[in-house]
Amino acid sequence: MAFRIYIKNMVCDRCRMVVGQLLERLGHEPMEVTLGEAVLADDLTAEERVRLATELESLGFELIDDPRDRLVQQVKTAVIELVHRDDGDMKVNLSDYLSSRLHMDYNYLSARFSEAEGTTVEKYFIAQKIERVKELLEYGEMSLGEIAEMLHYSSVAHLSAQFKRVTGVTPSEFRRGGMSRRPLDKV
Repeated sequence: MAFRIYIKNMVCDRCRMVVGQLLERLGHEPMEVTLGEAVLADDLTAEERVRLATELESLGFELIDDPRDRLVQQVKTAVIELVHRDDGDMKVNLSDYLSSRLHMDYNYLSARFSEAEGTTVEKYFIAQKIERVKELLEYGEMSLGEIAEMLHYSSVAHLSAQFKRVTGVTPSEFRRGGMSRRPLDKV
């Protein structure tokens, strides 16, 4: 029987790799490691769980035991994957995407997320999109128009206005330097 553990602050493929290596080092060959969770063949003993929690915390991760916290982490993971990995699929409606992905009513997801995070799912989504814009601006390989199109903004003006509202600077000012990106787990 497979046993799932839920892990906070996993935001990238490197995180998956690090957690997978940690589990192997501790003698728990993972069946699968995805953003926010790992599937093990066997349950952990209390002692193994404490050791894993300690090791994860030393790497900036955290075991999630509370079901509400797990749900919030699943919403965050879904949004991060949508914005940072599935650029071509961003034309979907956020509420439909999350409902379909997590197999739950969006109003329920949204309410639990807002209670736990003190912000809405929509604001979190926008914050993640802005971090993606920052990343693409830093690379310097795309024009603002191309970024707006890729992230499905209705126009460059809309992207620029939202960017300035969130960051306090225009995309051009950001590109010139002086500001940095935030780690995805801190958004």
